[in-house]
Amino acid sequence: MRVDSFDFDLPREQIADRPARPRDSAGLLVVTDHLCDARVRDLPSHLRPGDLIVVNDTRVIPALLSGHRGKARVQVTLVRDLGDGNWRVLVYPARKLECGDEVLFPSHFKATVVSLGCRGERIIKFNGDTEAVLAYLHRHGTLPLPPYISRSEGADESDVMDYQTIYADRMGAIAAPTAGLHFTSKLLDTLHESGVDMRRLTLHVGSATFRPVAAEDTKDHIMESEWGELSSSVANRVNDVRSRGGRIIAVGTTALRLLETAADENGVVHAFTGDTNLFITPGYHFKAVDLLLTNFHLPRSTLFMLVAAFCGLERIQAAYAHAIRENYRFYSYGDASLLTLNCPP
Repeated sequence: MRVDSFDFDLPREQIADRPARPRDSAGLLVVTDHLCDARVRDLPSHLRPGDLIVVNDTRVIPALLSGHRGKARVQVTLVRDLGDGNWRVLVYPARKLECGDEVLFPSHFKATVVSLGCRGERIIKFNGDTEAVLAYLHRHGTLPLPPYISRSEGADESDVMDYQTIYADRMGAIAAPTAGLHFTSKLLDTLHESGVDMRRLTLHVGSATFRPVAAEDTKDHIMESEWGELSSSVANRVNDVRSRGGRIIAVGTTALRLLETAADENGVVHAFTGDTNLFITPGYHFKAVDLLLTNFHLPRSTLFMLVAAFCGLERIQAAYAHAIRENYRFYSYGDASLLTLNCPP
């Protein structure tokens, strides 16, 4: 499909710079065969006893570092640990780092550029192993907020808490699984009391999730891989719930992509550990997920393409038009939508 099929106009003032407080007071647009305006705290009333929520427990690392090559200042965002001190990174300005260049960071930490990639990517080798790099990040790194969140000085103290889910556990993401940012302990307790279970998987959100689509046709876009893990116990729980007539609710597109990666053609979910580069566009046959809780996404993005595949392009376009008219807040700190798979027209 043409990428411009997934375009729409969004007023800048509807891009959220701060989350709703409390988190579950955010708006929730429920999309079935009609549109229903609600709040995230109302989620239990839209689910059923026996349903299963699956969340992504990845934790965002303070992956953004400022360093120097000679007198030139560069920003380095660590994307993925490749082992032995090697990391795939995004560099800005990219032209300032070539193969063999040494980057100096505060407190005598340094790295050498090992190889070049496209669109600002580099592989660099630090003078320390994974544990040393992560320890350094926690002392000197900052959260790499999306560019549409306006902070003249980068992430602040509020972002350190706001840009993590309350169940974030396994470190490795460079962006939050933002649908999960809406959950509070109170909401999780209410869901449990209403008979809705919850399980966790991990998908470390990397550059693939938010990288702009430069191609004119979706078939020409290459989705980069991200690492994920879904345990056998979670796979068994998903299969058991579905066999009993319960529904699987993916919290976020990352959770959905890993569930779909781990599912076979018969819809049976298996344990999975490894990389996924699943790119979902209209025409994809969903096998494991019945409902999707997700934020409102950027035009022409792989995430908007995914929700168009899940809900139908015309229906999601109508839902987004409604959201814009009703002043829903968009993107990472914005409001949420609850989508039902293949809603009837």
